[in-house]
Order: sequence, then C-alpha cells, then structure tokens
Amino acid sequence: MFERRLRAPLLLVLACALAACAPSSAPPEAASTTDARATPDALSEGWLRIAGTDIPRVARSQQDLPVTVRSDDDVEVTITDTARTIVGNDDIVMVMDSLGLSDQVFAAPTNAVTETGRQAQHHFLFNRTTGVEGILSLDGTLFVGNSLRRHGKLAQPLRDAGQTLVIVDELQPIPEKVRKLATVFGHTDEGEQLATQVQQQLDEAARIAATHTRKPRVIHISATGGGGAPAVAGADTAAAGMIRLAGGINVGDEAKVSNYSQLSNEGIVAVEPEVILVSEDDLRVFGGEAGLWKAYPTLKQTPAGLANRVWVMPDTQLKVSSIGGGTGAVALAQALTTLAAELDTAPGA
Repeated sequence: MFERRLRAPLLLVLACALAACAPSSAPPEAASTTDARATPDALSEGWLRIAGTDIPRVARSQQDLPVTVRSDDDVEVTITDTARTIVGNDDIVMVMDSLGLSDQVFAAPTNAVTETGRQAQHHFLFNRTTGVEGILSLDGTLFVGNSLRRHGKLAQPLRDAGQTLVIVDELQPIPEKVRKLATVFGHTDEGEQLATQVQQQLDEAARIAATHTRKPRVIHISATGGGGAPAVAGADTAAAGMIRLAGGINVGDEAKVSNYSQLSNEGIVAVEPEVILVSEDDLRVFGGEAGLWKAYPTLKQTPAGLANRVWVMPDTQLKVSSIGGGTGAVALAQALTTLAAELDTAPGA
C-alpha cells in the first residue's frame, strides 16, 4: 500500500537548468569483462519494486537462413550466419532471448543490463566513439546495431571490411522493432507472434491508464545518463514513453529536452514529482538509497521525497525499448492507478 503524505504546494515557475547529455570520451577498445557493482538485496522500507512478469517468448526453432533484409540505414543486407552475433545494445539481446537464441549473443556492450549480455564471451565500450578496429577484432559473424546515431557511421567501413551489419533503429515502436529483429534472425513468423503479444500488452497498459482519476507526476532519474552524471529522462527516452503510456506525467517532458539531461537541485524541487522512478542497475550505480539521496539531495524536499515514494523497475522493462516494455507498461500503469486514487483522497488534495 502506498504511504499517504500531503502533496507540497505547486510551484508556479519551472526554475530548472538543463544541460545536454554529452557522449563519453572513453576509447573504443574491446573489453573482456564487465564491472561488478554492489546493490542492496532488499529495497528500503516504503520503496516499491514494479515489474511485469509476462515477457513474450517462443520455443526455439529452426532458423530460416539465409535471409535478405533492408537495414534501417537503407541498405539491403543478406545474412547467412548469426552464430556469433555482436549486439549494439540490450534491446537486441532481449529479442534474441525471446527467440531462444541467447547462445548466439557473442559480444555485447560493457554496460549491458541483461544477464545474457553480461555473460557474452566478449564486450566492447558503448559510446559514439566505438571504432571499426575494435568491432572487427571480435571476429563476429554478424553485427546488429540499434541506433542510426551511434552505428550509422560505423556501418559502411565495417561492411567494406567484410563485416555483415544491419541496423534496427531503437527510435521506432517496439512491435515493429521485434518484427524486424526476428526477421534478421530467420524467424519472421515467430517475430509476428511476439510483436502481437507486445502490442496487446501496450494496449492493455493504455486501457488501464485511461481509467486514472489523475496523472501522477513522475521523475525518472539515471545515475549515468547525463554524460556520466546523474540525469533526468527527457521526452524522447524509452522511460519517458513508458511513463506517458502508463498514465503518468514525465516531468522531464516539461523542460522540452531530449535524451537524459542534468537537472539542477532547484529544478528538482520545481518540477514537484510525486514518484521517483529508478532502474535496478542505476540504483546499483548510485550505491543504493544513500547514494541516490546524495546525488540528488533536494529530491527529499519534493512530494515524492517527503512520502519516501521511490519505485524501482528492471532496466529491461523501463530503459530498454524492447520486448519487456509491454509487461513493464502494464505493471507501471497498475501502480499509477493505485497512486492516483490515493493522491485524490489525501488530505488537502
């Protein structure tokens, strides 16, 4: 049950300063291990874990290869071998997991949040400076990128060097991404099945959200999104889309910024969040509850902080726009329904 607390008076001015997210300057070296980060096993008293339990999956079946697809950088690509796939991010890993192809995840970014990605044989740095030489040194049979912004410049040099490469851009609806990725791996029919299930979940989340008596104000904070610094989710992040679909107001939208952006301590107070939403992996990076409050001390002065209302979600259902997004949206919509009703009946509401 959510703890009832009086909501602070609404501030009239959004007095926040936002800084654009800067890319990491780390070198594009290939790595062999991921970093180990500690996190409390249990959440603090009053905090809630929000997670869906129904991630669509199909039984592994024979791949229909070779297959020719059109990459999102408008290049026709023929794929003959996916046994050693280098993945651009966890959204690709999750679809591979759902197709029963986890063993084909050969290399993944060092900051992978999926278990399959972390257990991959090889890892490489996830940033805009990732180099051609580092990718080629991994000796994969296929590179699947997830971003025209990050992987578009890599595409032609890698193809010229003989690397089979396809991009399925992250900035498109989840069901369409699932269909495209499944086709890349020779599972067109299975992809349609998975995409249909995800769409049904997204529709269910929207239906639940439509019953809310009000839209709670949500702030999603990240430990590393703003160029390695604590940041707030902007309008075009996967998390912001999830919050809107589930019937909440993403306070980062009001600043009209993109990606993850830094927010001043004054700005944190000004946006008056009623819920603090953080992913499991970001909570690890923050260092648990103490680290979260240290990174954003004025969060405690907000309605969410005064109520100690912190919700923790799996990265794969909140920050990764992939096959877990549907069940995550349903879980978040249900939690926001309860909170909306509670806020409406609170003294002074």
